[in-house]
Parts: sequence; structure tokens; C-alpha cells
Amino acid sequence: MRLKNAGLPLLAVILCLTVLTACTGNEQTVNESTKQQSDQEETETPNTVSDPTNDKTSKQANSKQQDDDNQNKDNTNNNASQQEKDEPENKKNKESSNNDNASSDNDDDEELLPNDTLTESDQGKQVKKVQSALNRIGYSLTEDGVFGPATMWAVKDFQAQQSALKIDGVYGPGTRDILKEALNGQLSITPGSGIKKEKQNEEQNEEKSEENPDDNQNNQNQSNVISDPSSFLALVNKSHQLPAGYVPDNLVIPDVSFPFDADLPKKQMRQTAANALEKMFAAGDKAGVDLFAQSGYRSYDRQEAIFASNVQDHGKQEANQFSAQAGESEHQTGLTMDVTSADIGFKLTSEFANTDEGEWVKQHASEYGFIIRYPKGKTNITGYQYEPWHLRYVGKNDAKAIDEQNITLEEFLGVR
Repeated sequence: MRLKNAGLPLLAVILCLTVLTACTGNEQTVNESTKQQSDQEETETPNTVSDPTNDKTSKQANSKQQDDDNQNKDNTNNNASQQEKDEPENKKNKESSNNDNASSDNDDDEELLPNDTLTESDQGKQVKKVQSALNRIGYSLTEDGVFGPATMWAVKDFQAQQSALKIDGVYGPGTRDILKEALNGQLSITPGSGIKKEKQNEEQNEEKSEENPDDNQNNQNQSNVISDPSSFLALVNKSHQLPAGYVPDNLVIPDVSFPFDADLPKKQMRQTAANALEKMFAAGDKAGVDLFAQSGYRSYDRQEAIFASNVQDHGKQEANQFSAQAGESEHQTGLTMDVTSADIGFKLTSEFANTDEGEWVKQHASEYGFIIRYPKGKTNITGYQYEPWHLRYVGKNDAKAIDEQNITLEEFLGVR
């Protein structure tokens, strides 16, 4: 009974320990589960953890951004203020720039018009400037820097439209000043009208001569003497004579075929024309035609003797249709050569036009700078009968223009 009574408290103690142990295990399990859940949440949301270092950096960045914003605002205000200050200066600079541009335009005009005196055969940049200036007022010149016949003609045509200028084809101070006015729009220039005006003046002078033959007889020849006989476009005819003492420079004998062996003066031509003739004859050889040169340069005295002989044989009126008086012959220029063929016995006759050589010359002469000076059907203009053998050198460009238009040198220049 005593043992039985003692066992009851012991049993109660054991039961309490068992319950206590179970509770402790459950609490540990709950704590572990809570810890795992907390670890998982910490792993999934690492940024939720506040870091004192990060907080400090963030505050510094925000402070710097605010400083930058303030600085930008100050800069904007400063720029606006500086722009207001610069506006008068910019306006002043703009006006100065405009003045500089205007001054530059004036300088350009000065550069376009050289101060040098230029005439035929001159070459270089200064000549090219003159050609460019003339083209700006309506002329059509090749700007090659060579003061050739075309440029000289344009200068003369320009001069002829101004009463204050001498019509000599020379670009000098007077021509320069008036050309500058034309470039600035102060003068109206019509290319080609100057030569026509010169022609009208000549016709008026002729009328005066007819009205007063005694007063003008002594000065008639002098008034029609060519002022520039060396020009490739020098017009030589019954109204325009060469000076009696004129002898062209650089006379040479071209390397072409002649029907005679003697070294006579009539074999000669000016160097430029001789070179062109050699090229034409060489091209003719390749084409299968046999050209011969018959008569080139003639002096004033030689032409005088020839005309006197023709007058004796045919009378003056008839002789004047096929033979030139002294000073009126293109042969004196050194730019002319009469050509012929063996098929017509080397004669100078209109039959030459029907030979292979004559047909080839008519078709190709202008390619080498030559024209048939006295074409068919133009006697009323040239004053001479048809001469298909008479070739005159004027330069390639002008020769092609004359040939394409089927006109005479008189018509090309606008002068009779």
C-alpha cells in the first residue's frame, strides 16, 4: 500500500517530464521553421536590408545632383546675360563683315581688270582676265589667255561703241575704265554692233569723199590703211590696204610640195600659217590627194609689178577683177597660199574645184585654220571672182565659224 502510494507521485513526475520534453521539441521545431522562413525572406529581398554605407553614398549623390542643378541654372542665367551683352557686338561684327564683303567685291573687280596694256600676241593670266570680262558683258571668247584675232576683234568692237575710245584693238587704261563701267551695269554694250558702227562711219566718209573728191583725193589711201596688218583677221581688200612698207615677221618656207625648185620669195609664209599648211598637206597625203603650193608671200613692189602687167594685157577694169593692186593683196600678209594640182597642170584656175584635191580642200581646209577667201557667188562682197585655190589663214576657230556659215571674211567681221 505504501509502495502503491509512492508510485503515484513518481508517475506524475514522469508524465510531466514527458510533456515538457514534447513541448520543448515542438518549440525547437517551430523556431527552426521560423528561422528558415526568415532566411528565405532575407535571400529573396536583399535590398530591403538597410546599409549605412549605401545610405551615406545616396545622400552624397543627391547632394551632388542638387549642386549640379544649381550650377546649370547659374550657367543658363550667365549665358543669357552674356548673349544680351554680345548682341550689340555681334551686330557690329555683322555690319563689319558686310562692309568687308563689299570691299572684297570691289577687289574682285580690280582683279578681273588688269592694269597692264595688252595687245595682239600677248599671252598669260592678264589676257585671260580681259577675255573673261568681255564674256561677262556678252561676248563669246575662248578664255585661253591668248590675245589672238578673236580677242582683238572683241576689243575693237567694244571700243567702237564708245566715242571716247580709239578703235585700235589695244587694251589700255581708257578701255579698262570704260569696261569696268560696263561690268557694273553703267553702260549698255551690244556685241557686234561696234563693228557695224565703224562700217557706217566708213560709208559716211566715202560719201564725203564723193562730194568733195578734190579735198579728199590726197588722203584717200591713208585713211584706208590697215592699222594692224599682222592680225590673223586683218581685212585686206579694195577698201582696206596694207602699208606699203609692211613686211611680215617670221617668214619661212613650209615643208610642202612645190611645182618648182627655185627658192623664190613666193614660197614663204608666216611661221604659224606655214605650220598649219604642212599639217593640211600631210593630212591630204594620207587621204590620197596630191596638193602643191604655188604662190605665197608677195611684197608690195612685186604686187605692183604684177598688177601693172595684168593691166597692160587685159585693161585696168578687167585686171581689177582677178588681180589686186599693190597694198590690196592678201599675199603681202604672209598668211595666204595658192594651191593647185597636177591634174590641171599646176595652174591657178577655177577648174581646181573639180579635182580631188580641190574637193578635199573645200571640205577640210577650215580644220587647219584656212578659208577659201573668195568663194563662189560672193564677188559682190569680196570684189574678186571665185578663186577656189586661194587659201587664207585666219585660225581654226574663226575658219570653222566662217566655213559653217558659208560667209566671207567681210561678212564675218561685219565690214566691207
